[in-house]
Amino acid sequence: MTGATARPEPNATRATVRDALGVGCAVGLSGFAFGVTAASNGLSVPQACVLSLLVFTGASQFALVSALAGGGGPVPAAAGALFLGLRNALYGLRLSTLLGPPRWLRPLAAQWVIDETSAVALAQPDRRLARIGFAVTGASLYLCWNLTTLLGALGAEALGDPATWGLDAAGPAVFLALLAPMLRSPIERAVAIGAVLLALGALPLLPAGVPVLVAAAAAPLALLVPGRREEGAA
Repeated sequence: MTGATARPEPNATRATVRDALGVGCAVGLSGFAFGVTAASNGLSVPQACVLSLLVFTGASQFALVSALAGGGGPVPAAAGALFLGLRNALYGLRLSTLLGPPRWLRPLAAQWVIDETSAVALAQPDRRLARIGFAVTGASLYLCWNLTTLLGALGAEALGDPATWGLDAAGPAVFLALLAPMLRSPIERAVAIGAVLLALGALPLLPAGVPVLVAAAAAPLALLVPGRREEGAA
C-alpha cells in the first residue's frame, strides 16, 4: 500500500481512540440501569458498587441480582452469573495472542476482557492499535460503568419503590438492548429464541438462578436442527 492511500499513523490513532471512547462511554451509561436494578432488589449501595468493581460484566451482574431477587440461593445465582461470563475466557485466549501483554499485566488486563473491549481490539489492523483500542475502551467503560452504577443505586434509594416509576423494568430492558445487536445470524437467533422458551418453561418449576443454566441447552439443541448444524460448523 502506498503512502498516498495509507492512512497516516496519527489519524489512525485518533480514530481508534475516538471509537474506543464512543463505545466505552455509551455502554458505560447502562451501569445506571444496573444500579437501579440492584438497589430495587434489596442490595445496598456499597454492595451494588462492589459488584460493578469486581465483576464488571453486565450480563452476569444482571443475572446475579435477578436470581437473588427471585429468591434463589447464592450458589445457583452465582452459577448462572459465572456461566454467562465464561465467554470472556474465550475472548481472553484470543486477546492474549493479539495484544501480547507482559505476564505481570495479564491479571489486570483480564478484568477488562468483555464484549466491548474485545470487539474494539479485534477490529484494529495491527497490535499497536489493538492495544490502544483495548485500553481506552476498558478504561472509559470501567470508569463510566462504576460511576453510573453509584448514581443509579443512589437514585433508586432516593426515589423509593422503583416499580412506582417503572424503573424495575430498566435492568431487563438494558439486558435485551445489549443482547439484540449480537444476534446476527439465523442460528444465533434460533439459540436466543430456544433459550427464552427453555427459561420460561423452567421458571415455575426450578429455583431462581437455575433456569438460566437450563437455557444453555438451547445451543446444542439448535445445532441438531437440519440446516443449522452445517451453518454452525461453518
